[in-house]
Amino acid sequence: MNLKKFLLLMLTLSLLVMAGCGGGETKTEPNAIKIGMLRYLNASEKEFNVFMEKIFETFNINTLPHEVVYFDNLNSMQMALESGQIDEVSTYLCVSNYLIARNPKIEVLEGHTLEFIDAFCLAMRENDVVLRTEIDGALSEMRESGLLDNLTREYINNLKGDTEPPAVDIANIPGADTIKVAITGDLPPLDLVRADGKAAGFNTAVLAEIGRLLGKNIELVQVDSSARAAALTSGQVDVVFWAIVPVSEIIPANADKPAGVELTAPYYRGKIVHIGLKKD
Repeated sequence: MNLKKFLLLMLTLSLLVMAGCGGGETKTEPNAIKIGMLRYLNASEKEFNVFMEKIFETFNINTLPHEVVYFDNLNSMQMALESGQIDEVSTYLCVSNYLIARNPKIEVLEGHTLEFIDAFCLAMRENDVVLRTEIDGALSEMRESGLLDNLTREYINNLKGDTEPPAVDIANIPGADTIKVAITGDLPPLDLVRADGKAAGFNTAVLAEIGRLLGKNIELVQVDSSARAAALTSGQVDVVFWAIVPVSEIIPANADKPAGVELTAPYYRGKIVHIGLKKD
């Protein structure tokens, strides 16, 4: 395999880890491994099946039979794993570390050896050009000053055991404009909502700094993960968190991005892993 095809494979196969080879239209085979994941935002499960079939054909990939089961939120996906409705959950390494520290029944599964990385960014409506420019500027300033790295260490890398991320104080600026941001609580410690209903974690800390740098208030609006796109395009919120789907000759750039939505530069990158129940 030449270098170009290898790089294409590395990009496109991240969807295999996150989405298996389909969803609602998948042909279930006997003893298929059921993989849980959060529902896509724009592209249908059938469309991603087509992308995966093209990948398998292009690279002559053989894989164990599997079926993807989509969920609207993390809680229902965890319940399905513990009840045996699914065999695995596809998520990010920092999320798996958070969940495993709080549930001794689960572990990271071996065998998913390729290290796939997703890039996290912020999404907003296409016509909010000024807002996107301002947020990109704030993220750039945070990146250059080392603040993003500091927040990553404090809220993700240095968390020990079942320690919760530090509380986040989002300042209120009287008379300032307000940016409404959708949160889900479905990717702790990135997107985290505590048991008392208060938002915490890395994303909230990033938002607090963006508000400070821009001199604007941040209002958090909790929605289901699958409802983020609708909340944004309907005007319920101004900003949502987004994971960038890798683009290649097979997967188009707008595969999971609704029309009329634009993205900021990435502010965090996360490795994808699978978790499952420990074997007796």
